[in-house]
Amino acid sequence: MRTFFKLVIASLLLGLAGAAAAASDRGTPEEAVAMVKKVIDDIKKDGKEKVIQAIQAGSARYKDRDLYVFISGMDGVTRANGANPQIAGKNLNDIKDADGKPIGKERFELARTKGKGWQEYRWPDPLTKEVRKKATYLEKYEDLVVSCGIYKD
Repeated sequence: MRTFFKLVIASLLLGLAGAAAAASDRGTPEEAVAMVKKVIDDIKKDGKEKVIQAIQAGSARYKDRDLYVFISGMDGVTRANGANPQIAGKNLNDIKDADGKPIGKERFELARTKGKGWQEYRWPDPLTKEVRKKATYLEKYEDLVVSCGIYKD
């Protein structure tokens, strides 16, 4: 009987360790906010173009697990995207999520009216390629909207 309980406890501990490891594969809301603030600080220090080029080049400074930065102008044109650099230069004002929600218009309205905040929608996860719930933190800085999102269960 004692051996049985040891096995049960060992199994529970392994399960908890596995869950903790899986959770660390994902960014947190606090990390997304910190990433946006780091980008804005770097823009203030190094200039827009240098930071935009670093994001476009896939700099590890602006990418962490499933966290990646994307920057748009208030005009809706993408300046940089850490997950998909090919969309730089494209106007995403009319972009919709997987359910047809107009997230581009919503994002720029939030930036225009509040200056910062969270936006929720459904988007492909860069790690699994599956469409999942996503919450993106954004801040307006000058004529830019700097964003970083987390994927939710």
